[in-house]
Amino acid sequence: MIAVALLILAGLSQAAELTVQRLFEAPNLAGDSLRSPKVSPNGRLVAYLKSAADNRDRLDLWAYDLGSRRHRLLIDARALVPDSSVLSEEEAARRERQRTSALSGILEYSFSPDSASILVPLGGDLYLYDLKSPADRAVRRLTTTEAYETDARISPRGRYVSFIREQNLHVLDLRSGAESAITREGSGTVSFGTAEFIAQEEMNRDTGYWWSPDDTRIAYTRVDEARIPETERFEINARNVVVVRQRYPFTGAANVPVQLFVANLAEVGHPEPAQAVRMDLGADDDFYLARVEFFPGSDALAVQRQSRDQKTLDLLRLDAGTGAARVLFTETSDTWVALHDELTFLPKRKQFIWASSRSGYRQLYLYDFAGKQLRQLTSGDINTVGARGGAAIRGVDERRGLLYFMSPGDNPRERQLYLTSLDRSMAPFQITQGAGWHNVTMSEDASVFLDSFSNAMTPPSLRLHEASGELISALVPNTLAAGHPYFPYVAEHVGTEYGTINASDGQALHYALLKPANMEPGRRYPVIVDVYGGPGVQQVMNTWGDNWDLLHQIMVQRGYVVFMIDNRGSGERGMQFETASFHHLGSVEVEDQVAGVRYLRSLPFVDGDHIGIMGWSYGGYMSLLSIMKAPDSFAAAVAGAPVTDWRLYDTHYTERFMGTPAQNAEGYRGADVLSYVTQLQRPLLLMHGMADDNVLFTHSTALIKALQDANRPFELMTYPGGKHGLTSQQGSGPHAFEQILRFFDRELKAR
Repeated sequence: MIAVALLILAGLSQAAELTVQRLFEAPNLAGDSLRSPKVSPNGRLVAYLKSAADNRDRLDLWAYDLGSRRHRLLIDARALVPDSSVLSEEEAARRERQRTSALSGILEYSFSPDSASILVPLGGDLYLYDLKSPADRAVRRLTTTEAYETDARISPRGRYVSFIREQNLHVLDLRSGAESAITREGSGTVSFGTAEFIAQEEMNRDTGYWWSPDDTRIAYTRVDEARIPETERFEINARNVVVVRQRYPFTGAANVPVQLFVANLAEVGHPEPAQAVRMDLGADDDFYLARVEFFPGSDALAVQRQSRDQKTLDLLRLDAGTGAARVLFTETSDTWVALHDELTFLPKRKQFIWASSRSGYRQLYLYDFAGKQLRQLTSGDINTVGARGGAAIRGVDERRGLLYFMSPGDNPRERQLYLTSLDRSMAPFQITQGAGWHNVTMSEDASVFLDSFSNAMTPPSLRLHEASGELISALVPNTLAAGHPYFPYVAEHVGTEYGTINASDGQALHYALLKPANMEPGRRYPVIVDVYGGPGVQQVMNTWGDNWDLLHQIMVQRGYVVFMIDNRGSGERGMQFETASFHHLGSVEVEDQVAGVRYLRSLPFVDGDHIGIMGWSYGGYMSLLSIMKAPDSFAAAVAGAPVTDWRLYDTHYTERFMGTPAQNAEGYRGADVLSYVTQLQRPLLLMHGMADDNVLFTHSTALIKALQDANRPFELMTYPGGKHGLTSQQGSGPHAFEQILRFFDRELKAR
């Protein structure tokens, strides 16, 4: 039906040319899509972030009233704080870790437990929006300081607002307006309540403090970076060079020690608030503090402790009053135990749900509070997983014994919401409908859910449903009709074809293929292979994409075939598939990309001598290895922000897949791009931001020197001030895309 509708629209619309510049302009081509939708605790309101009409990257706070079925603007970010773009160093780094550095305005918010107000951080200060007050008197400013307040949230019962300021944890009593410091010793290399670099960048933990459910206690971390040697890197901007002294945890070297404390809120304001109870996390401090939560009640914490080699994950129960610990159970693996966010408590039943890949696929299990497994809730040969590798669990109805979770079902390219029972064996029941990608947010009582749905031919819509799946309201239908930003380009939009080929070990590799627009019989077309290929990431998905995906549409309009394939080692296909490259990154991944080329060359419309490859980050690494190790398969390559030497990358990511350089010296040599520079025979375009603090610019400078020493020609495009996500930003983004197109036009089409 969607395809038919698009054909009808195509006949009615007059095609316009989609340009690179248009990808970055307002309004967003995806249409009226909403960010971070949340249902209020009382289920009466849906709040969300929406792009300003004149700036697609500035977000304002809106709400939809389920009673009146009306949308209304709550906070115009620019009206409240005219210039919120000036960030503290800590906040800028935090946004870079969260991949939101290109955005401005309101990036996060949270409801109070009674649904009466919404907390909004903006411009370094905190604001509370009273939903019961007239709009002109609804905003209450909570902080007014030169310092930047970050990681702010309302406590579970609504009495306090907590936040980090100048490396210390603070709380503000909303009743009295009094502010108190939980910690005071944060300075220099020591910080409290803040997630360390590794936790933010690699562990999906962006906070360092946690509230007890009854507001009586707060747990927080103490991090000291002193034992990591300070190194210098240079952020080269347009008019100056900034020397950044950074304590970067290079693979095989030291990590920061992390301690965990619990403070009693009855003692807030005490002259020595640091007299909190230290939790016993073991004598060896070389571990990862992966996750922290309070058990229902406030007498104990559930802490996930991961070993340095990541082959062991302990679930600990810690006494909040004494700090004493006991292990509830331990997950182990011969490769690695993946972290997840599936620990979900069932307070009335005194049980919790836990995810494990012990069967080879990530499934959900039910435990009691003592750590005894009661039953397995899901099964099968596919992971239970949410959007882009996130949590699968979406809601629990304890009273009725129902669990709502996300899963690909029988199609790894999709996500659907399923229902199963907590109490009996039950085949999962699919609730969401429509082939494609559903990203679901449920209300706290699991009575309703928001469904953000899209597929390769349909931009994201947002609909509110009963838990049964019955539609309540289409909040954002986002139909591709006249007036939609993408409507002028619908007539030329090329659909995506999906399929599979087999890897050498027989495992299925999923691919996506876009054919050139207006193909001519008998003509053969050049190909651009878009690759990521790295661990934990799935690229071939039936979803409406971002600017990279719309760049594919420009490519097919220019006469290219566009191809993507999820090689072994990439994410969400089970442990056998995901661990295929263990201790030898860049091996089977390249082998599978070459298998994709063999398939492409079997197609009658493909020019097999003109196949290029491009990628960013791990994809840039894959582009380099592919062009160097398989020059007979690829005619040209674009490598953006690539890892070139794994010894220059961080501990948690690299050691998970490679071990340490001391343990796996041969594996590191085989995985490093620098080992293959003399094999470069094809045209290469290297691109990198000169202020990248994730994949450091050093990766490219090391490669540049190696290529020069080997007398190998290549092209280079650097971006002063550019961070890792430079392709998402105005200015650098359009230029980078145009540079890629010019390179391939010359190397694949002109030749």
